[in-house]
Amino acid sequence: MSVDLTAIQNELREQGLGGWLFYDVFHRDPLAYRVLGLEAGLVTRRWYYFIPAQGEPQKLVHRIESSRLDGLRGGRRLYASWEEQRAGLKEILGSAQRIAMQYSPLNAIPYVSLVDAGTVELVRSLGREVVSSADLVQRFEARWSAEQLAMHQTAGRLVDEIMAATFGHIGEELRAGKKLTEYDLQQWILEQFAGRGLVTEDPPIVAVNANSANPHYEPQAGRSHEIRPGAWVLLDLWAKLQKPKAVYYDITWVGCVSPKPTARQQEIFSIVQEARDRAVRAVGEARRRGEKLCGFAVDDVARGHIRACGYADYFIHRTGHSIGTEIHSTGANMDNLETHDDREILPGTCFSIEPGIYLPEFGVRLEVNVYADEQDARPTGRVQNEIVCISV
Repeated sequence: MSVDLTAIQNELREQGLGGWLFYDVFHRDPLAYRVLGLEAGLVTRRWYYFIPAQGEPQKLVHRIESSRLDGLRGGRRLYASWEEQRAGLKEILGSAQRIAMQYSPLNAIPYVSLVDAGTVELVRSLGREVVSSADLVQRFEARWSAEQLAMHQTAGRLVDEIMAATFGHIGEELRAGKKLTEYDLQQWILEQFAGRGLVTEDPPIVAVNANSANPHYEPQAGRSHEIRPGAWVLLDLWAKLQKPKAVYYDITWVGCVSPKPTARQQEIFSIVQEARDRAVRAVGEARRRGEKLCGFAVDDVARGHIRACGYADYFIHRTGHSIGTEIHSTGANMDNLETHDDREILPGTCFSIEPGIYLPEFGVRLEVNVYADEQDARPTGRVQNEIVCISV
């Protein structure tokens, strides 16, 4: 077992929980495999693994996949019929009443809400209370090892270099009189990733002018805009090393293909920059004071500044997301818009701070990654403090 059973049970008792019930079929819950250190394998029948607050863990597996949880510690019960399954589940839960599962009330945290409604109903039918495992997942899955932090920092240096090179490449291509589209530039960035041993789940965002006002714009071959003199350019790059357990680095910068930005571009940039910096400072100050800080409170800081400047309606997403082996990970999000994320920011976790203002004609998003340790929290890479101006 790759996790510390003693640590999990201590946390269960600290939270007043009777235990943590893991369940899967057809690989619907990737968190279960990551937390438990399980290989996925063949899973065509339901399995259950219960870690009680005290005592030995218990397994419930189907007879035709009886070895499914053999790598985990604990007693084993077998079932074949649905009657045996329900009786076995009641038995492995013992006297525990409050049971944590990968469930989120009202689906508030979709990254954790992975157990189907029917299974939650089944556990409740046994007279048990089902509560969210969101805090447990963050504590035992979202925190990084020292090795992961080092891989993130290495990826960050490479991505920062590619970001700078990308703005330079725009200037070189246009000065040479070449046509360059958003899609062309996106593909060039992917080539830079591959050449430096970086991988990504999805391609980067290259968005020009009004397209930069779409936070998740995706340039397509044959259907993307040309980058021309006077253009406003937003670049959102995320990648990780091609190594086991590597974690992502994710940044967004903006620039203009002109000697200097317009007054309007500079105004919006400065507002977003200040919102970002206030949010980063809030996290760092809380860590240095040893104070608890939740994700929603960080969102409030950034959003409050943008609201005070009159642009609340143009900031249409959360302030930041958890970062891990997946670009959107399972730790606390900086969010009091899309959800009210009341999870504490834990030491050993990383997340983005990326406020934005999206006007009809252009958008500004400034994204940094912040890593929290026991005493502090700070950006892990370069921070954009001026609009990149590209001379042609």
